[in-house]
Amino acid sequence: MTGPQIVLVGPMGVGKSTVGELLAEWLGCAFRDTDADIVAAQGRSIADIFVDDGEPAFRELERQAVRAAVAEHTGVLALGGGAILDESTRALVAPHPVVYLSMDVEEAVKRTGLNTARPLLAVNPRRQWRELMEARRHLYTEVARVVVPTDDRTPEEVARAVLDALELKEA
Repeated sequence: MTGPQIVLVGPMGVGKSTVGELLAEWLGCAFRDTDADIVAAQGRSIADIFVDDGEPAFRELERQAVRAAVAEHTGVLALGGGAILDESTRALVAPHPVVYLSMDVEEAVKRTGLNTARPLLAVNPRRQWRELMEARRHLYTEVARVVVPTDDRTPEEVARAVLDALELKEA
């Protein structure tokens, strides 16, 4: 099977990019982040896309970015926090080793400060983060081969737990 060696999913701020870059380095492969692909292709931030074009337009860009990444990329792939909302995206990544990086709301507050640069958290960020997770947690779990909690762990500890859970060795 071609495609990504590892697909990382989870909420915003969980560390998908940081952990993904470490995993790629350790596995001797490339790292790709679909949010970064969207920003590069659009020439503007995700927050600006949300404000200017709306969430449905962003989700379509996200669907296209995931489709392209799964088809083209053979390293470690990180998906945006909401990518798994799309049924076709879940089906597309399901055959691959998907890892759900999980964290609780207190950890999210520590890591992101739940700042307003995140368009879905602009008003009452703590409550909105909880609501997003209630809506998404079962989808992350459904698509994941393994769940790796990130609370109170360094990125290196999380990356090591991912390798162990998938029974992968460093290059």
